[in-house]
Amino acid sequence: MSDWTPKLNPAVDLRRLPLNAEEGFVLSRLDGHTREKDLPALTGFPPDKLRDILTRLVSQGALLPGTAAASPANTVRPPEAPALDASDTEPLPEAEAGDSTEDDAGATDDVPETVQGDYRKLFETRLHALPEDQRVALAHGAEDPELSALCFDPVPAVIKAVLENSRVGLAHARLIARHHRNPVGLEALVARAAFAADTGVRRFLVRNPQLPAALFRRLWAMRRLMEHHKLTVDRDVPEQTRRTARELLRQRFSTGPSEEKVELILNTEGRALGALVGMPVDGKTTSLLCGRTYRSPMLVQNIARWSAAPPALIAHLLKQELVRRQPPLRMMLARHPNAPADAKRA
Repeated sequence: MSDWTPKLNPAVDLRRLPLNAEEGFVLSRLDGHTREKDLPALTGFPPDKLRDILTRLVSQGALLPGTAAASPANTVRPPEAPALDASDTEPLPEAEAGDSTEDDAGATDDVPETVQGDYRKLFETRLHALPEDQRVALAHGAEDPELSALCFDPVPAVIKAVLENSRVGLAHARLIARHHRNPVGLEALVARAAFAADTGVRRFLVRNPQLPAALFRRLWAMRRLMEHHKLTVDRDVPEQTRRTARELLRQRFSTGPSEEKVELILNTEGRALGALVGMPVDGKTTSLLCGRTYRSPMLVQNIARWSAAPPALIAHLLKQELVRRQPPLRMMLARHPNAPADAKRA
């Protein structure tokens, strides 16, 4: 088989394609990085049969055509983003901030919706009617597509049996994180460290309305401040989890590294400060903030509305060219309780 790396066609809605069970199963195993010659071990299909399935998927438009060898970018980890430098002059756009691995769409691709529908239908029509003890026994030794279908089972004992199956992988873990609605089953899922660390599993867990607050705290307690903030403004996250994320954000802001506090303030243009009312900053954070040139009126306005803004930062902002050229900004800063006395008289 070739070194071609099959990739889903983003321009095609897979739900509208007449896929059979084998084609849907192969699609569910494609991550955009695995080469054709490595897929037989992943899918269990003989090379010749797998090639025929891939050919059909390309002809239907589900996969991008191509026969070139896999790009080195598929196997080499991209370089990490440089650390925040206090001398930078412009904040990053908020969408680029935080831990890049959490936002890597390639790392969190899910089973296609059409394939999930097949799995759910299989569970509802064939497996759900079986007694619970039979489903548990089946889950221990099942293969796909039955193993994936059992990820939709609402009974925690079945989910635990799925997780004990030697064939279980990240695709199954993501299905459980997304669709299982019992806290006991979710606890069993994150007990597997490899699954709990997966960005796709984490992404679906925070959107699961049955994620217990205690479990969320355990998983996210030491995440970066920007990650906490993103959850507080994500409308796909249930309000209960968003509320817990806001509480964790305040706790982490009081104890977290100064560099993360600066990153949070600058990359959100101060919008995150609305959730940090009454939260003071330490001397190092103040020093880092005062070491920058400010060119964003929105950032200056939000700092001016922040009652805990340190006096040194207010004084530094009053010296900025942006503030000197815009009297409304200077007036906002001059009215701040921590503004220098001469600014209030001006």
